[in-house]
Parts: sequence; structure tokens; C-alpha cells
Amino acid sequence: MASGAAGFDEYLGLQYDEITPDGVRASLTLRPELHQPFGITHGGVYCSIVESVASVSGVVWLGGAGNVVGVNNNTDFLRALSSGHLSIASTPIHRGRRQQLWLVEIAGPDGKQVARGQVRLQNIDA
Repeated sequence: MASGAAGFDEYLGLQYDEITPDGVRASLTLRPELHQPFGITHGGVYCSIVESVASVSGVVWLGGAGNVVGVNNNTDFLRALSSGHLSIASTPIHRGRRQQLWLVEIAGPDGKQVARGQVRLQNIDA
């Protein structure tokens, strides 16, 4: 994480701009490779962003005491976009001994929400 995104996040183009135990700020520039056949961003891109940002948020909050795995991802698509820069932010809803629940909001270039989702994470001991 020190150098930014890795693995699938790197393919998506997801950049982590700020990572703290209380939330993450990230960004992504949309591009044609992320479109569905009708020329707008594929909903799976938004689901993936929500999953990744929530997971990073959760594992950072655990502070080395373990790891997390997503057990539920509920993402709503609010507006269609095909290009532009996305701003992403996570907020904790619940952080407990066994599970966490994070809200992830995705805004387009105009600041209006494009998608939002909640991810429930299972905490796994180190």
C-alpha cells in the first residue's frame, strides 16, 4: 500500500490518496476499458471500488491485529458516467470485535454522487 494500488486495484487505476484508521480517500479516472457494451462505466467497477476501499479501511483500522475479508457488498448505482475523475471516500458505520461495516461514497467530477455502497467485513485474527 505504500506505493499506492496493487493487483486488481492497479488494473482499475484506483489510487489511494489518504489512508487513516477512520477512513480512506481515493480517486480513479474513468477510461473506455472500464465500460460496459453501451459505453458507460460497468457497474462492477463501482462494486470493485467499494469492496477495495472498504477492505483497505477495515484492515488499517485493525492496525496489524489481523486481516479482513468481505462478506457482503451492497452497491447502488446512482448516475451513469463514461469519463471523468472519481472521488471516493469511506466512513465507518460499525467497527466491532468480529465484524465491521463501512460506507463508501463515489462522486463524479461535478461532486454529485455516482454510486455508494456498504461492505460488511469479517475480522480475521493474525
